[in-house]
Amino acid sequence: MPKVVVNSCYGGFGINEAGMLRYAELKGIKLYPEMNEFRMMTYYTVPPEQRVQPLSSDEWLAATSEQRMAANDAYSAQTLHYADIDRADPMLIQVVEELGAAAADQYAEFRIADVPDDVKWTIEEYDGKEWVAEVHRTW
Repeated sequence: MPKVVVNSCYGGFGINEAGMLRYAELKGIKLYPEMNEFRMMTYYTVPPEQRVQPLSSDEWLAATSEQRMAANDAYSAQTLHYADIDRADPMLIQVVEELGAAAADQYAEFRIADVPDDVKWTIEEYDGKEWVAEVHRTW
């Protein structure tokens, strides 16, 4: 029976620094955390001297759509973000089981849902509060 991590309160799914560091440790990923100008932590997977630098504001405004997409791809390739983690990843499940509430950011509260093996599932949400739902057709 697969396990899936969902956020069980209003606010939204988010993993805090302790959770991200433990997840990276379990996955064998070396992280280089840095606080950005918005006081949010960015988890780089490459040291500063090896990073592709982001476009400046002026460069971004002058860039084509393709150049902006390439810049976004380059950034994503050198960072780990909790939104990119598979909610059924066994290492994420282990982090939540080990750390409990200490893995969630200030707007999240984690719950592990058990999903039957034969169910094709998805995560649905309302105002950040999530649940696991069986996939079905919608028009």
